[in-house]
Amino acid sequence: MLDNARSRTSFANDMIIEHRTYTLFPGKTQEYFALYKSAGLSVQLEYLPNPIGYYVTELGPLNQVIHWGYEDLNDRARRRAQIKKDARWTAYVDRLLPLIQHQESKILIPAPFFAPTVATYVVADESGA
Repeated sequence: MLDNARSRTSFANDMIIEHRTYTLFPGKTQEYFALYKSAGLSVQLEYLPNPIGYYVTELGPLNQVIHWGYEDLNDRARRRAQIKKDARWTAYVDRLLPLIQHQESKILIPAPFFAPTVATYVVADESGA
């Protein structure tokens, strides 16, 4: 069974995950999410269509938002260069930066027995529906 699992993960073994952590200023997490939802999410998904997840810390270091999957480092560089040319994205980043105290990025490679899947984002309207 393990051999079969490995064959299904061959694409995943070639991909990389950017584990980016934003440490936000205390009390800014909800503002960050509201801004991301209203101004960043749709633009980001145009250029980075492979979200692996978007997480916020509950225990340990607080006020951290963690998230993106790429085919490889060249794909990451190409997509990041494209998004940085989009005026909607640069306007969003200008509003986002004052919320961020620290940023850290790591490049992860999936284990040979694990196949990351693209996350599904649920965008609810203001009523929560």
